Amino acid sequence: MGRRPASALVVILAWSVTAMSAACAAPATGPLRVSPDNPRYFADAEGKIVYLTGSHTWSNLKDMGATDPPPPFDYLGYLQMLREYHHNFIRLWHWELTRYAYDGKTTYCQPFPWPRTGPGEALDGKPRFDLSKLDQAYFDRLRERVVQAGEQGIYVSIMLFEGHGLHASDAPWCWDGHPMNAANNINGINGDPDGHGRGIETQSLVIPAVTAIQEAYVRKVVDTVNDLDNVLYEIANESGTYSTPWQYHFINLIHEYEAGKPKQHPVGMTFQYHRDAAYRGTNQTLFDSPADWISPNPEGGYNDDPPAADGSKVILSDTDHLWGIGGNAPWVWKSFCRGMNPLFMDPCSPPIEAEGTAGGTWTDHLTGLSRLDPKWDPVRQAMGQTLRLAERLDLRRTVPQGALASSGYCLADPGREYVVYLPEGGQVTVDLTAVTGDVQVEWLPPLQGDAVAGPAVTGGDKRTLQAPFGGDAVLYLRVAG
Repeated sequence: MGRRPASALVVILAWSVTAMSAACAAPATGPLRVSPDNPRYFADAEGKIVYLTGSHTWSNLKDMGATDPPPPFDYLGYLQMLREYHHNFIRLWHWELTRYAYDGKTTYCQPFPWPRTGPGEALDGKPRFDLSKLDQAYFDRLRERVVQAGEQGIYVSIMLFEGHGLHASDAPWCWDGHPMNAANNINGINGDPDGHGRGIETQSLVIPAVTAIQEAYVRKVVDTVNDLDNVLYEIANESGTYSTPWQYHFINLIHEYEAGKPKQHPVGMTFQYHRDAAYRGTNQTLFDSPADWISPNPEGGYNDDPPAADGSKVILSDTDHLWGIGGNAPWVWKSFCRGMNPLFMDPCSPPIEAEGTAGGTWTDHLTGLSRLDPKWDPVRQAMGQTLRLAERLDLRRTVPQGALASSGYCLADPGREYVVYLPEGGQVTVDLTAVTGDVQVEWLPPLQGDAVAGPAVTGGDKRTLQAPFGGDAVLYLRVAG
């Protein structure tokens, strides 16, 4: 939903492989499937719930930047940053344009799924694409990055298509940079038959030749990663309502194609944003879809007072679709207590130049080599803190139970354990009538730090508790024994 600033896409740094190895996490387990016990979450092959949360950024698959060719993205350093914040999920971004611009700032992008063989030059001065072939080097990169993430305990949603650049980036490169522009391929494929200069027909089903090329590409992606446990799919980022039948088609195609393969993976559909409100989708379209997971838009309060997830879909609530670039720590905890999996669109700014970066890390804010804008640290830290707590909970049984806490934010397995968020801190009253016996009390800082033990309380009634520190707070109650 937010514009994609070119300056935020240039990320280069030296990284120590030794340091990377020392910080390795347990590998991601899977493949994931919607949990039959609590369908607000995914579970791995053993039935263990996997709560997903993490930062994603635009250039984590394709190199993107203000120069041509763009500088390489430090993917291993990025994974290490995720582990330092204790994140376990990314969207692996796909971009469809070889170059594009927002607010007049040009960004270049490579590589692509199809080889640039020519004959003839595309509009960007490079050889035209051959859309009848697939470039193995692209899929090798894709697989390597998914494997590397899995080794760090990180799940990856592979974005297959991208719509925001087509309908919202600056003309003319919003279409002049697309491989399915007739001037850019040797196959006679014209993805803009009415000549309006946007090519949104490529994200519909009106051009069978285009759909066939896309289907071959999607099957190749599935073939490339089917054996991996940490895979999810996302059909398209922020394509308008014209894409609904097309997105449903590809969700079904993946489900059907993987049904005959060793592993099956979740497929997602995200907010259908469009700069023209007439083409902007609704959350109901997502809930009605055959997708396993969805990312909604703000309607219904997802960005300030999220509705409780009811288990009809796994919800990966993403700041990208709620603010563009935005969000805060209270939103993370509110979403968590309402049964969702919060994600952060990380601008990864300021840009880093090649000189003078050796020895720094993505989170080295104090040396002048910051890879991340510290403004967004509270969001990153809160997501990591929710994951630490989720790893202690029995998420097969805990569901949103806002009525049990005076703050309105409570994730609970009544009679066993309760997580309560206090946006304003201070006191909270919790209904513990389902509890027999004593309840252990812990207060957690919402961003980072260790829990503070409180005096145990007795169940069987409503109890009022006082946070031991100022500001917002998280209360974790667990039945003793």
